Amino acid sequence: MDRRAIPSDATESLWTAEDGWSIRRIDWAGGHEPRGSMLFLPGRGDHYEKYLETLAYYAARGWRVTSVDWRGQGASGRLLADPEVGHIDDFSTWIADLRYFWTRWKAETPGPHVVLAHSMGGQLAMRALVEKAIDPDAVAMSAPMLGIQTAGLPLWLNHTFAKMMCSIGRDELPAWKVSEKPLSPMHDRGKILTGDKDRYEDELAWWALRPEVKLGPPSWHWIERAIDSIRLLDRPAMLEKVQTPILLLATTADQLVSTPRIIKDSKRLPHAETLIFGKEAAHELLREVDAVRDQCLSRIDAFLDMHAPVK
Repeated sequence: MDRRAIPSDATESLWTAEDGWSIRRIDWAGGHEPRGSMLFLPGRGDHYEKYLETLAYYAARGWRVTSVDWRGQGASGRLLADPEVGHIDDFSTWIADLRYFWTRWKAETPGPHVVLAHSMGGQLAMRALVEKAIDPDAVAMSAPMLGIQTAGLPLWLNHTFAKMMCSIGRDELPAWKVSEKPLSPMHDRGKILTGDKDRYEDELAWWALRPEVKLGPPSWHWIERAIDSIRLLDRPAMLEKVQTPILLLATTADQLVSTPRIIKDSKRLPHAETLIFGKEAAHELLREVDAVRDQCLSRIDAFLDMHAPVK
């Protein structure tokens, strides 16, 4: 498919959150006899154009596919005067948006209902499961942000530093200058995200086609709230009560999220499976080279066939 054009059988639209915020979505109708319905939740700084190839794959397999841009990123408006800075008041705002959307989307679409989430989308999906904001039949997560890379420092120390930066008035300022991690130049960004040069450049092409979807580094307040959300899920009896079948895809070469934390959390979840890659894969597993991406899709397909069969 042309990864740099919206397919003719997909529909872009806006929906209104409970507080009136306008949020962008995209939908594929799927087959005449739908396999079920899939909601894709993107990561921090993402926009659904980045994942058209994967969304189209599942639509072709009969799923009724939907994806949304989180408020504050993509084309769902920005929350700061500087549109390049990623920000949110609290992750609970995104959970509230997801809860409100899920109730309506589930009522309007055929089952089974499943979630596919990437990175920050995985963190929010896990939070939503814990807080019973969503009730999917199954969830697959690509490099979920259950933990973050901390340069070997304890997470609580990173949290303390982020709180300090917010307290001195830097809460709405970018936590670093460019790219996806501190001290990383922009020309290294592609290597951090994927080993597939063409798929990486799809994102840059969309920035040129639709400049409004581009987002830069997060604010210090985003960092502080992200760590708070991560620490919340580390509390006893949080993940242990999630009964939903979950597939966790990750790579030990991830430079953004913590794969040891993903593996640790998989052992706390009652019904979890894992697929762990090594140096052959970077953070964006669903945008990796075919050898990696095809393994991910195959494992997700088998997982959904097992846990979300056609009703």
